[in-house]
Amino acid sequence: MDELNLAWEDEERPRHRRRASAPARSRRKKGRGGKTFLAFFISLLVVGGLAYGAYAGIDRIKGIFDAPDYTGGGTGEVTVEVIAGQLAGDIGKTLQEKDVVKSAKAFVEAAKNDERSKKLQPGFYSMRKQMKATTALALMLDPRSRQVNKVTLQEGLTWQDSFKKLAEATKLPYEDFENAAKDPKALGVGDVWYTRLDGKQRAPGIEGFLFPATYDFPPNIDAVGVLKLIVARFNQEIEKIGFIEGVQTNLHISPFEALVAASIAQVEGLDKDQQGIVRVLYNRVYSNKFPCNCLQVDSTVNYYLRITGKGAKPSTELLHSELHNKNNPYNTHDVSGMPVGPISNPGNSALSAAVNPPKHDFYFFLAIDTAGNTAYAKTYPEFQKLWDQAQKNGVK
Repeated sequence: MDELNLAWEDEERPRHRRRASAPARSRRKKGRGGKTFLAFFISLLVVGGLAYGAYAGIDRIKGIFDAPDYTGGGTGEVTVEVIAGQLAGDIGKTLQEKDVVKSAKAFVEAAKNDERSKKLQPGFYSMRKQMKATTALALMLDPRSRQVNKVTLQEGLTWQDSFKKLAEATKLPYEDFENAAKDPKALGVGDVWYTRLDGKQRAPGIEGFLFPATYDFPPNIDAVGVLKLIVARFNQEIEKIGFIEGVQTNLHISPFEALVAASIAQVEGLDKDQQGIVRVLYNRVYSNKFPCNCLQVDSTVNYYLRITGKGAKPSTELLHSELHNKNNPYNTHDVSGMPVGPISNPGNSALSAAVNPPKHDFYFFLAIDTAGNTAYAKTYPEFQKLWDQAQKNGVK
């Protein structure tokens, strides 16, 4: 290198007069030899530079078009969540962040080349770190890799029924859910649900807030975490339909009273009839035109029988002592107003009905047939005629 630098310096110096002592031939030979060597060396540099540039360029282009990928089957264990609605790129990004695959692009390419990837389901998957993308996809398509903590809570379940389902799905003790439910506020039940405008006592439990839906819980979650997710879903649905503002502004009742009405309508009728049923409940309690402003519904009596371990009965089999039990806080035959709390966990239909009931002057309703269709009456004699018809239709 020193020689090269010197040669470049010789080339850059101003020309001087030739010395007389040096023969012309010798000077020409020496000059040609130096320049020839220099040119040859520069050529090597140019060719080498071009070759390196080409190699580096190809390597860069290769990096652009090739998706970095691991080659092995992976090691260890890591949990990955696939969320409903995610695309292959979203899933690949999650896998890359968890170091399951080397690049999201490699996973996308693997998914493109495997038609089965369209069947990938939301949920939690047990994966390994540093897996070849095709291997990672194959593992996710294996049902055994999916951690199933899925449970469906149907509309109208009581808290007891809900806890049984949750305990079975999560393998957590039933008692854990009972203990977790002792503090609904800690689970996300807001202060607005602790006020009644009718001055009546409010049941302190979680009933009414366990929103009916299908849930897929993450692994290693505890009972508190499960109930927090369910209450969060309740809050989302309530906000979506404008429940709190609607009942306060349009109906001038507390959200909790409306929630109680929704829970009764949920167990009393089909989705299509729940709005009409809610209006009957409101007419009985708030119009001052119905005896003692009592609801007089058997579903509240049956709820008390269920939660006390006695089991529900058909209306025709309920005893007078059960209908008029003074120790039953859910007695609506003798006690005015809405009962102390919800008697089920209502779904969207019943909640929407409670905030948007139609205007009518019916004070009676009943299931008119075994399919559960509801009929309405304004007076008790009209109700008696409907009841006779319902019995002929096989309703008990």
